[in-house]
Parts: sequence; C-alpha cells; structure tokens
Amino acid sequence: MTDEITFATVKDLKPGRFVLVDGIPCRVVDIELSAPGKHGSAKARITAIGIFDKSKKTLLKPSNAEVEVPIINKRKAQVVSISGATAQLMDLETYETYELEIPEEIKGSIKPSSEVEILESMNKRIMIRILGTI
Repeated sequence: MTDEITFATVKDLKPGRFVLVDGIPCRVVDIELSAPGKHGSAKARITAIGIFDKSKKTLLKPSNAEVEVPIINKRKAQVVSISGATAQLMDLETYETYELEIPEEIKGSIKPSSEVEILESMNKRIMIRILGTI
C-alpha cells in the first residue's frame, strides 16, 4: 500500500488534486485558510469528495503539515459486453478483463465496443466517462 501513496504539504494542495481522507481517495473541492493566530500556525480546512463513493469529507490540518496523496492511474478500456448495470471491460494496455458497475450519468449512452476512461487507485476502479467507439 505504501507504493500507492505519496506525501504533500497542505499548502501545496489545490482544488482538483487528490488527497487521502480517512483512508479514502478524494478529489479536493475547496480549501479555506485561516490566518495564523497568536499561538499557532495557519489552519486549512480541506473539503473533498470521495472518488469511489462520492461522499463529502473534511480535513482540518495546519498549513505546513503533510498529508497523504493517493496515486491515481487513468486507464483506457473497451466495453466487451453489457449485462444490466454492469459492463465487462478489457484494459487496452494489459488486455485484462474485469467487470465494473456503469455510472448513472453514462448508462444510456454506453454500448459494446465503446472506449471508456477508468480511474484506478488503491485496488479499486471506477468508470468515469466514455471516450468514443472503436
């Protein structure tokens, strides 16, 4: 698991980047910085959305603290077949086949032989968008 995580300081995070909150890979949505106080450093409130479960998470840390950043791999896959709400996919680099649930936002437009983009992190995968048809 250590090869799937890197570290960054809180002040280097920006909206759109990824951070690990409670062991869940999340995309940063908003960062609020407070002014440094009389007895401490500036604090940052990071609001993030889970990549796989879409849950809202909040992280409160000093701005100079280190946070864990998950390594996110973007992959391309071809849809082999569709069965209900599940699609069988073939990775276009490794030719590995696996099944993933089809997200609600692309259910109506996905077809066999479509090319899709997959996010992969910490032994989990999610289909995020359709790239086209091969």
